[in-house]
Amino acid sequence: MFYDIADEFSEVGKYRTVKVFNICKKYLKHHQKSIFRGNITPANQIKLKKEVEKVIDHKLDFITMIKVLNEGNFEEETIGTNHKNSESIFI
Repeated sequence: MFYDIADEFSEVGKYRTVKVFNICKKYLKHHQKSIFRGNITPANQIKLKKEVEKVIDHKLDFITMIKVLNEGNFEEETIGTNHKNSESIFI
């Protein structure tokens, strides 16, 4: 999972970046800056997604989850803005 958060102060007094980081840390291992990885159950994946969706600004931020389906196949899901339309990822 990786994210890009526009670092704006929210109405409750914390930066969204810090909130998203802390949510991700509950479910995955911090790998580098805004990158997390690890095994996650389907139930926890749903919880993670719901928690992140409540915090981000869908017009400014994005979260991308890469799910490994099996050897050589993966699925990519982006939550939030898609204006950064990156090219497809090849592994």
